[in-house]
Amino acid sequence: MSTSLFNLAGKRALVTGSSQGIGFALAKGLVDAGAELILNGRDEAKLAKASEAIGARQCLCLDVTDHKAVRSEIDAFEDRTGPIDILVNNAGMQHRGPLENFPPEAFERMLATNISSVFNVGQAVARHMIDRGAGKIINIASVNTALARPGIAPYTATKGAVANLTKGMATDWARYGLQCNAIAPGYFDTPLNAALVNDPVFSDWVQNRTPAGRWGRLEELVGACVFLASDASTYVNGHVLYVDGGMSASI
Repeated sequence: MSTSLFNLAGKRALVTGSSQGIGFALAKGLVDAGAELILNGRDEAKLAKASEAIGARQCLCLDVTDHKAVRSEIDAFEDRTGPIDILVNNAGMQHRGPLENFPPEAFERMLATNISSVFNVGQAVARHMIDRGAGKIINIASVNTALARPGIAPYTATKGAVANLTKGMATDWARYGLQCNAIAPGYFDTPLNAALVNDPVFSDWVQNRTPAGRWGRLEELVGACVFLASDASTYVNGHVLYVDGGMSASI
């Protein structure tokens, strides 16, 4: 198979929540594969730093939980600059705590950040992709899409919803030439997981529970993203690709 199938030259990719962590790693991977990148976040200073580090020329500084602002900014960008060919819905948050005492305001914030953002940006970008008859949407789910553990029930609920929204996107939009899929990372060493990485007991649990015997490295998510963003996956739709060192395959 020709490696040209994975070449993203001439494609423009928007990665939400891409100033750090998984989003930054995926954004860098897409650039390395030839894509023109649009970084996204709410902190202009962090975006500027990430843009300089990655060589990105374009940023969209907006809150992806704001449906009206997202639609307005995406429409304006498409009119001003050109098409968004690839969307990676990565923006997300975590809030840990026992379900019986979980703060309702934290639950609502998590719903907005982890689910509404996927709907908001996905819908705004897909409207233009549908008109062009082509597009790639990649939503970031989690190993907790399929598995739960104590203290993260609301997060598990949101990531389950991301997977099902991905399937719904594929069901509605495949007929228009879009491929909509998700990547479900296992336990990766990221800023979001810093407290867990630094907890020797939890790190030991991750290493013992994961068949690969270790935390994931961010660069190990890039291949899955490039595959789903490229012409190598034109008949892959509604799929959740677990990149988790075998955790979801084992008991």
